Amino acid sequence: MTLTRGARITGALLCAALALIVGGWIGRDLTTVDDPLDLWRYWTGNGSAGASAPLTTSLEDLLLFAVYVTVVVVALRSAVAAAALVAVGVITLALRLPGLCVLSSSWMGLRATDELRTRALYCAFAALGLGLGLIITAAAGRRAPGGYDPYVSYAAHDAHAAHELTPTRPTQGVSVLAFLLLGASAGILAAWEVYTATEIGGSRFLDRFTGSDTVLLPLLGTPPGWLTAVIVVLALVAAFGALFQAVFSRPLGLTVAVFLLGTGGRGVDIAVRNELVSRLGDLPTRDQLLVLSWLFELAAGAVLLMALARRGESDEVSGGAPGWQQPRRPGHGYGYPQSGGGPPPPTSPPPGW
Repeated sequence: MTLTRGARITGALLCAALALIVGGWIGRDLTTVDDPLDLWRYWTGNGSAGASAPLTTSLEDLLLFAVYVTVVVVALRSAVAAAALVAVGVITLALRLPGLCVLSSSWMGLRATDELRTRALYCAFAALGLGLGLIITAAAGRRAPGGYDPYVSYAAHDAHAAHELTPTRPTQGVSVLAFLLLGASAGILAAWEVYTATEIGGSRFLDRFTGSDTVLLPLLGTPPGWLTAVIVVLALVAAFGALFQAVFSRPLGLTVAVFLLGTGGRGVDIAVRNELVSRLGDLPTRDQLLVLSWLFELAAGAVLLMALARRGESDEVSGGAPGWQQPRRPGHGYGYPQSGGGPPPPTSPPPGW
C-alpha cells in the first residue's frame, strides 16, 4: 500500500512540526552553554557542562531531531512512507509518554523552573498529539498501488501509475543481516538491564523506568530503563519483520539503528575520554564487556544504516499484471491486454466481448 499525495504532505508537515519542537529546545540549550561541545559533554554524562542555566535536552532529542528531518523527505518521496510515518509516530509516543509523569513530579521542580516545566509539558502534549496524528495519517491515507489519488489529475495519475512501484522490502541478504544485528543488539541491551536490576534491585530499579530524584534526568529526558525497554522491543519487532522481509522492517530498523549509533557513540566517547579503550586488557571483566558492548552498538548501528538505507525489492509494478492497463477513472471499464498480451478490442465490440 502507498500513500496519497495529501497524506504524504500531511505526514511531512507533522514531522516538520515535531522537528521544530525538538530543534527549539536544542537551540535553547545551545544558547545556554559557552561552547557547543559543552552540550555534547553534558549529553555524554559530563556534569552540567558549566551552563549558565539548567539544560533541558538529552542525546535522544538530537537523535529524534535527525529522524524527524529525514522522514520529512521520506514522506514526500519514498515508497515506504506509510511505514516510516508509523515508525516515527510509535517511537514519539513511546519516548514522550513518560514525560507527562516526570514533568509533573515534585522532584523535577528542583532541577528546572516552573516556567520551563510548563513549556516542556505543553510540548510533550503536542508531541504526543503529533505522533498520534502520524499514525492516523499513515492509516487513513493509504491507497492500493496504482489506485486513484483524488489529489492528482487523471492524466497525471495515468502517467505515474505505469511507473509506480509497490513499497520495497529488504533483500534476502539484508534481511538476514538486519535480523542478526537487531536481535543481538536487543539481547545485549536487555542483558545489561537485567544485570543492573541485580546490582541495584528494589525500588531503585523501578526508578529507572518511572524517573525519580535519584536518577540523573534532564527536563525532556526519558527514564533510562524505559528508553532501553522501548529500543529492545522495537529492535525485536524490526528484527523479526526483517526475517520475514516485511515492508515495515526497513524504516523501523533504520529508526532503531539511529539510536544504536547514537548510544553506542556516546558510550565510546565516554570510554575514550576515560582511556578505557587503551587500558581494555587491564579493566575488570564487567568494564571490558561494557566497552565491547558500546563498540558493538556503534558498529551495528552504522552497518544497519548502510544496509537498510539501500533500496529494497519491490513485489511488482503497481499497474497490475504485465500487459494490463489500469482504467483511467475508477469504475470506468476494465483493464485489457496491450501489445504482447493479446489483440486490442474491436471498435464495435460484439455482444459478450
